[in-house]
This record gives sequence, C-alpha cells and structure tokens, in this order.
Amino acid sequence: MKKEVNSEMDDDLRPEYDFSQLAGGVRGKYVERYRTGTNLVLLDPDVAQAFPNEDAVNEALRLLMKIAQRQPAND
Repeated sequence: MKKEVNSEMDDDLRPEYDFSQLAGGVRGKYVERYRTGTNLVLLDPDVAQAFPNEDAVNEALRLLMKIAQRQPAND
C-alpha cells in the first residue's frame, strides 16, 4: 500500500507572519567572516567589564603571551 504524497509543503507559520514586510535582512551578511575562521569567545561578565572592546582583549592576550614566552619552562 502506497502512502499518499502531499505535493504542498506543510506550512506551520501563522498567516499573520508576513516576512515580505521585513526590511533590512541581508542573506549571507557574515559568510566571509565565517569562512575566514573567526573565533567567537564568550567572556564572563567580570572579565568583559575590564575590556572596553576587542582590541583591548587582543592587546592583553598578546602581552600575556609575551610574558609566558619569557618564563622558563617548568620541567
């Protein structure tokens, strides 16, 4: 016995959702950033308060890396 095939897609959206009236949406807006391998990191609120922007975070991490490279390895 074959199942009856419904040629129309099941539409669960309500009729009042009219997406044609939405403005400003851009398809693929962040695709280049995604392709370049951008890493997103969520900072804890107390850490985020110490850094006003991403440049400040990067500068602090680079300084920490330099300090760590100068320290002798604990073998």
